[in-house]
Amino acid sequence: MSPDAWLTVAVVVVVLMTLSLTRLAADMIFLAGVTVLLVSGVIAPAEAFAGLGNQGLVTVGVLFVVVAGVEQTGGIRWVVQHVLGRPRSLQHAQGKLMAPVAFMSAFMNNTPVVAMLIPAVREWARKFDLAPSKLMIPLSYAAILGGTCTLIGTSTNLVVNGLIVDELPGKGLSMFELAWVGVPVTVAGMAVLLLAGRWLLPERRPAISQFTDPREYSVEMLVEADGPLVGRTIEDAGLRHLPGLYLIEIDRGEGVVPAVSPREILQSGDRLVFVGSPDAVPELQKIRGLAPATSQVFKLGGPRSQRALFEAAVSPDCALVGRSIRAGRFRNVYNAVVIAVARNGRRLRGKVGDIVLQAGDTLLLEARPSFIDQQRNNREFLLVSRLEDSTPPRHERAPIALALLGAMVVAVSAGWLSMLEGALLAAAGMMLTHCCSVERARNSIDWSVLLVIAAAFALGTALQKTGVATLTAHGLIALAGSTPWMNLVAVYAVTALFTAIITNNAAAVMMFPIAQAVAADLGVDVMPFAIAVMIAASASFATPIGYQTNLMVLGPGGYHFGDFARAGLPLNLVTGLVAVVVIPLAWGF
Repeated sequence: MSPDAWLTVAVVVVVLMTLSLTRLAADMIFLAGVTVLLVSGVIAPAEAFAGLGNQGLVTVGVLFVVVAGVEQTGGIRWVVQHVLGRPRSLQHAQGKLMAPVAFMSAFMNNTPVVAMLIPAVREWARKFDLAPSKLMIPLSYAAILGGTCTLIGTSTNLVVNGLIVDELPGKGLSMFELAWVGVPVTVAGMAVLLLAGRWLLPERRPAISQFTDPREYSVEMLVEADGPLVGRTIEDAGLRHLPGLYLIEIDRGEGVVPAVSPREILQSGDRLVFVGSPDAVPELQKIRGLAPATSQVFKLGGPRSQRALFEAAVSPDCALVGRSIRAGRFRNVYNAVVIAVARNGRRLRGKVGDIVLQAGDTLLLEARPSFIDQQRNNREFLLVSRLEDSTPPRHERAPIALALLGAMVVAVSAGWLSMLEGALLAAAGMMLTHCCSVERARNSIDWSVLLVIAAAFALGTALQKTGVATLTAHGLIALAGSTPWMNLVAVYAVTALFTAIITNNAAAVMMFPIAQAVAADLGVDVMPFAIAVMIAASASFATPIGYQTNLMVLGPGGYHFGDFARAGLPLNLVTGLVAVVVIPLAWGF
């Protein structure tokens, strides 16, 4: 090999080892590797940054905005309640998640499926006290598996089918022909995760969930008269298992309903009293049909969708110390509304407006985002902080957001628009219809994920340009001998190896001519080898960089690089074995 080839091998090995053995940021590691190859002249500047203009990468970025629109309108909660439901166990939760995801991925690009469900699964896991790390990898793997079942399930299938049509006139795959191998592979892969997931998947939870917050608030919410909760039980309304919150009583008319039963039916005007930590209170904001019991929030300027929740500790210098919140006209003085008050870590009972403020009280406030800038240096408050993800959703626009998402899926699945075109139009629609604000759209884009994908393209280009990929593939296949089935296994294994390192489409394109040459040398039909390349390039589980949905769940699941190897290698072996057994039966040599 040339010096450039040896340097490329060294860089790739160092990058993979650093990812596996350290907790350094993945995007920084990849960019460091690309920088070495660029400075040494292995790749040109245009090749190093070509990934930033890749259609797939841009599509992922735009889809973050589309999903932000669905999330900001409360559409994600609808997905959680109506699609995922209530699991009986972790294994049941994994099954309820993987089955619909695999089905949807068979008929649409799996990237938007995963992008849409990541926040839904995160919320679902928090609601039922499940570790996100037990669900995010199954989400990605189910999307990958479902994509192997139809021609449009993944872009790799379309790329390889295009090569078949170009190189082998008269051949090509129909829409559902891949199901002969895709369905058995999907069933086998899901069975492995369901049966062995408890050992293969790590148990990691956000640090905040491991400790009880010493601050406890009592928050009152009102059941809206024309809302969807009227006439539903506490259980059906999803109010029984809210993370970090407990419904202690219902104020109804002149009476109080203590020790609330899950079968208690909600009535119009009910005042629900919840107790919980401040970080759990935003959960109440997302429930359609509930509104803050204090009418003061509706007297603030601007729509509620442009506000957020804040915590502020009262200073001894505060002018309202010794006065009640109502008498001190708190809303007029600070342009914020007090939702709840905690004192010395204990909740305070009674109406919020009647509470007499003391120095050291911690206030839970609703205000415009500018509140923190206006009051951060105010001597009347010791500390002001904003609660993450606390903006009330615009429930009335949820049907619009879901309609835009559905229209995108239909248009792309029918072939009327490319994935990028559909995503751009859907994202524009989200902002034009005010389902997603411009600020939220900017903040929703996960740039670290996009940088990793772009850098992975550059490393793949270096492997191909220096001849490392082709040289390695030829050497491994030469070991298989003259038996067609052994060569099929070799083609599948080498494709799986390279799709774990470079992009799945690049691995498929690189391996197809090699598979074609192997079939010609053996004097057998090329279709089994082409199908093996297609399935192996798509079914990439062992590394987060092998498939972009793996990269998408890397952060939300709290995974390390090695977690994918532990869960993905057994899955690769099982699905690969099923594939190499079934492929010759469906497409004979």
